[in-house]
Amino acid sequence: MHTMKKHPCFITFEGGEGAGKTTLIQHVEADLKQLGYDVVSTREPGGSALGNTIRQWLLQQNSKTPISIKAELLLFLAARAQHIEELILPSLAKGKIVLCDRFNDSTIAYQGVARGLGLESVQKLCEFVCASVVPDLTLYLDIDPHLGLARTQQAAKEDAPIGSIDRIESEKLEFHERVRKGFIKLIHQNPERYHVIDASQSPELVWRDARETISRLLSDYDA
Repeated sequence: MHTMKKHPCFITFEGGEGAGKTTLIQHVEADLKQLGYDVVSTREPGGSALGNTIRQWLLQQNSKTPISIKAELLLFLAARAQHIEELILPSLAKGKIVLCDRFNDSTIAYQGVARGLGLESVQKLCEFVCASVVPDLTLYLDIDPHLGLARTQQAAKEDAPIGSIDRIESEKLEFHERVRKGFIKLIHQNPERYHVIDASQSPELVWRDARETISRLLSDYDA
């Protein structure tokens, strides 16, 4: 009987809009499962019934009931608190590798820096919500916001009528430039946790870079 490798590990994927995080996570999950690891992939906001409901509130376009900046922040954090208790911690306790599309860093970059709520203030709130839950590795997919938004718009056209631009994606270019600056500040704060990948490359090269980086991390654990 085949026994899955038990290796509790928390890996987050960060980046601006159109960086290709979702596609990369799908490849990484398939790779790790083929190698025999027990893997769960998830996203934020999401990962629970409550998180998925909050996701709809946060991302849908609805000008009649705009969400205030502070309410937006607290909704992201509420979804994360539930996500951690319901999925992330139980999965790690079972020895699984958890792959997460966005986590604290996105909240700090988007709400703390781009929305102007303050990097340190939002960072403290994230620490309160997450306590000891810190990623073992964060893969940051770096892309020029202009290119990233162009990719997002093209993808929405190709997926029409299902595809659409969400509330965050529809922000102006200047907003997304601030998001990128926020991520760069975080990388400078925690260089040992991050691995930066040039997301303007082909998906194959991005995948190869991510695969090699994760392999090194898991090899260190096995040593």
